[in-house]
Amino acid sequence: MAGLAGETSGGGAFDAKSTAAFKAGLNRIYGFYTGGFIAFVAILAILEQMGMSRGTIGIVFLLATVALYAGIGIMSRTNDAAEYYVAGRRVPAIYNGMATGADWMSAASFIGMAGTLYLQGYGGLAFIMGWTGGYCLVALFLAPFLRKFGQFTIPDFLGARYEGNLPRFIGILIAIICSFVYVVAQIYGVGLITTRLSGLAFEIGIFVGLGGILVCSFLGGMRAVTWTQVAQYIILIIAYLIPVVWLSVKQTSVPVPQLVYGYQLEKVTEKEKALREDPKEKEVIGVFKAQADALGEKLKDVKAALEADRSAATKRVEDLKTANAPADQIAAAEKALAAVPKDEAAAKDTWTKAKAAAEARARPLAGLPAHAQVFAGDPKGDQKAQDTFDTSRRNFLALVFCLMVGTAALPHILMRYYTTPSVREARESVGWSLFFIFLLYFTAPALAVLVKYEIFHVLVGTPFDQLPAWVGSWAKVDPALLSVTDVNKDGILQLQEMRIGGDIIVLATPEIGGLPYVISGLVAAGGLAAALSTADGLLLTIANALSHDLYYKMIDPNATTSRRVAISKALLLVVAVLAAWTAWHVQVSKLADILFLVSAAFSFAAAGFFPALVLGIFWKRATKWGAVLGMLAGFGTTAYYMIMNHPWMRTVFSVDSPVSLWGGILPISAGVFGVPVGFAVIILVSLLTPAPGRDVQELVEHVRYPSLKGDTLNTEAT
Repeated sequence: MAGLAGETSGGGAFDAKSTAAFKAGLNRIYGFYTGGFIAFVAILAILEQMGMSRGTIGIVFLLATVALYAGIGIMSRTNDAAEYYVAGRRVPAIYNGMATGADWMSAASFIGMAGTLYLQGYGGLAFIMGWTGGYCLVALFLAPFLRKFGQFTIPDFLGARYEGNLPRFIGILIAIICSFVYVVAQIYGVGLITTRLSGLAFEIGIFVGLGGILVCSFLGGMRAVTWTQVAQYIILIIAYLIPVVWLSVKQTSVPVPQLVYGYQLEKVTEKEKALREDPKEKEVIGVFKAQADALGEKLKDVKAALEADRSAATKRVEDLKTANAPADQIAAAEKALAAVPKDEAAAKDTWTKAKAAAEARARPLAGLPAHAQVFAGDPKGDQKAQDTFDTSRRNFLALVFCLMVGTAALPHILMRYYTTPSVREARESVGWSLFFIFLLYFTAPALAVLVKYEIFHVLVGTPFDQLPAWVGSWAKVDPALLSVTDVNKDGILQLQEMRIGGDIIVLATPEIGGLPYVISGLVAAGGLAAALSTADGLLLTIANALSHDLYYKMIDPNATTSRRVAISKALLLVVAVLAAWTAWHVQVSKLADILFLVSAAFSFAAAGFFPALVLGIFWKRATKWGAVLGMLAGFGTTAYYMIMNHPWMRTVFSVDSPVSLWGGILPISAGVFGVPVGFAVIILVSLLTPAPGRDVQELVEHVRYPSLKGDTLNTEAT
């Protein structure tokens, strides 16, 4: 990578000959890198066969990949503003597409998408449709036009287009909030994967992975992040495809899972019908129903039930001690006594949660919907079934909308299109981004179905003492992610007795398919690459918003380049530590998952930025006060709906009022209310306030119509 770092130093545009040589050099470097990485995996596979332990393989993958990314970051270090903020605006379209793909392939995409499809079936397709469709909006409405403005950041654009620092400041706040929420999800994923690879505690794993994030973004800014993300994309796509291709070959003898998983879905559907009628499954459902009923009785008189439980547990300990029972029995009884809630409030909270969990597991298929069922409910059923169907459909469409519009407004994604040499390459880059993202998104539904086939047909029905080792190892990582309990005491695993979280579906796929552990390490390294690549871009977005847009543009316009970059690096460290602490708190509280955090970021970005960006580009009458009030109104509406209705947000903000869903829309799709509010406020206020100055209107005309000369406006003084 040394040649890459050297060729990307300095500023200024390349001529055609230099550009061709630069691209040829990149092709050569990344070609050698890909071959070397494949050889590295092959060597580890051989060493595994020779006796290398799983723990060693995991640590080697962790250290090797983090060291690789750190090496690229060190060789790409820079203090030049154009290089640090926009990689010198010289990243070729295909490589910017790969970097954008890696930036986009967050922990939610790599780890969470197939897991969501596993848990939700058809409903999970909302994420694929929304995220992919969002790139069409980027290509049509934003990327080329923003590139033509020639700014460094989204708040930079808002300040230039809407005549002042107030729109810029609102943009800074929104960029920080939505990027921070998103980066917390990525660091959560980093902690989960690092724990799996190294065996470290979750909170330690977070900070180990954080070191790999910081070395890249801290030393070289966008330049280092770009070339690291290209390397990370290569790792993550190889890691994602190998296990699913193997499962496809194992189950169907066809190595193209995207084309044949429909046949496996038919078999899964048939197995779902059989499991619904299985007497053993019904027996377990009965046990959970009994547990829920018993807890319901306790909740009718919490005080009396708590006193009875405490008395029974105390008597049990005393009886065992009187009878000189074995020490382990006495210890277990004392542990049970200690687990009795301390007061009525704690008892009510504990039993309410336990009752809800028991009721959820008392549903057929362990609470999973039929994989091929389009929406919950039945449009031809009774009124309740029809209402459920309508609500499910509304939530599906609302989520697709929020993810599409949010994709088109995420600051760390839009920043990537500032790095291309020209507007034309910005357009081409969006096309390449779609292609590289398509490779994973087209595979995720197949992976979910193939894994479900394995669990339904192979794992279910296996004696507990013959369960594969991966079940126990993942249960040790976090019982909330995977747990199995012999509820009906028959020694055989039923589906109802297994609780699995979507966040481990991809990471456990190699072990589910019986592949060597080295492939598990590879997949974990791919997930780590996905989380690190997105975290790099998000942290850089936050730090740049503070250092470039707030400090340089608003506080000290005379600050030197070196001072601006130094401040950005310092702020990046502070933000990274805060995000890591928040990720740890989320993991401890168990009240939010990766998918909610990511989706919240999309709703925030959609409501806060999309109306102001689109109207700023396509409507020259949009005014400063329209944009300011529109961004605040859209973002505020979205935030209010989430705070009032999502359990984790309600806890954070101490909300006690009853949950009130508008039209049954879940808080994950809160942006569906904020976006139209933002558009309406911008349009109304703009019509009621004086039109922008002539220079701003001419600026908009120049950007909208490519027939005018000039590829990039000189609106940024570097």
